[in-house]
Amino acid sequence: MESGCRKFSKAEGYERYLGPWSSALAPRFIDFAGAQDGERLLDVGSGTGSLALALASSRSCLEVVGIDSSVPYIEEFARKRTTDPSVRFQVGDAMTLPFEDRYFDRSLAQLVLNSIPDGQHAVKEMRRVTKPGGTVAACVWAAGGENDREPMFWGAAIAVDPAVKQRRESDGRFGRKGQLSVLWIECGFKEIKEADLMITAHFASFEDLWSPYVEGQGHGGSYVRSLAADHRDALRERLRHDILRVKGDGPFSLQAQAVAVRGIC
Repeated sequence: MESGCRKFSKAEGYERYLGPWSSALAPRFIDFAGAQDGERLLDVGSGTGSLALALASSRSCLEVVGIDSSVPYIEEFARKRTTDPSVRFQVGDAMTLPFEDRYFDRSLAQLVLNSIPDGQHAVKEMRRVTKPGGTVAACVWAAGGENDREPMFWGAAIAVDPAVKQRRESDGRFGRKGQLSVLWIECGFKEIKEADLMITAHFASFEDLWSPYVEGQGHGGSYVRSLAADHRDALRERLRHDILRVKGDGPFSLQAQAVAVRGIC
């Protein structure tokens, strides 16, 4: 199995792997978080920059800061995506945010909490750097629900190798209904609200979906890269069969559901 560092080391590969999903999710999440014009906003676990750039393009922000622990994501990709002086990206740890107390109006974390070793500590850090009365919000992929993205991939993986079921079920600490709300209660937030966010991602072909997995980025990509060539080919053919049987050949769309939470400091 590839290490956690390698799972999140190739910026362009990660953008192809998760970009269609995170870009589609960002506007829904921004609306849910209640971001307003004139605010100073933090994007924790900013990856290749989809959420931070969506914030800057959809709101007249005083400042947008994206922070991620992956040097390649920040230096090789995110910083090159914008010349907007209100947006900056920096390398840093969600567990030790390098910002003063009460600096941001809102702190957001999209699709990252399940990848942080101590999610509660990271959320408390987000609260620390957010002003009293400000909002801290996060979202992760929902476990189950009306979600094509995860069940289709891991369903194909389990069909090829039933032993994968334990790995698939062990991922996603906060993806079930109510888990994020409990975390927000434990971290001392007020006016907590949880919601489901449904999105659709579009693909030109099966290869458009499959090829990013081979680059080894993210949890699914890391799993694919860990396989022997024959096992990888078997997974590819099973996933291709499952998708084309339902969606048909040519362009297709998949749905994904995220669960989101917000609270007031």
